[in-house]
Amino acid sequence: MDISADQPIFVISVAAELADMHPQTLRQYDRLGIVSPSRAPGKSRRYSQRDVNMLREVQRLSHEGVSLEGIKRILELENQVAALQSRVSELTEELGRRRPLDQRIFAAGAAGDVVSLARGQRPRARSQAVVIWRPRALGT
Repeated sequence: MDISADQPIFVISVAAELADMHPQTLRQYDRLGIVSPSRAPGKSRRYSQRDVNMLREVQRLSHEGVSLEGIKRILELENQVAALQSRVSELTEELGRRRPLDQRIFAAGAAGDVVSLARGQRPRARSQAVVIWRPRALGT
């Protein structure tokens, strides 16, 4: 049976031992919103392997002299980057299914929306969209 890295299985004492920290430090990080574990029905904290790995990263950054507020911001930015990378992968996959790579044409609107266009089609005349295309190779 495989256990997901996101499965909340560790009580605070075990998570603290795995991260080589005091349980009170984990409580403080939870209060500050740096590492927020899941909650069991009795309100007790449950940490996942991903949480333990994040605690180790917090400890590493702290030893390098980064403040707790700085660590919190770094972790937020890393989460945003991961979410954006995931979204880019989804969009790339979607575009790949719609058209072969050398025939894709789409417009990116001012609101950030992506609109697929047929070859020769242009966005609406009053649109603020930027049109991006990939020219076909010579001889095709």
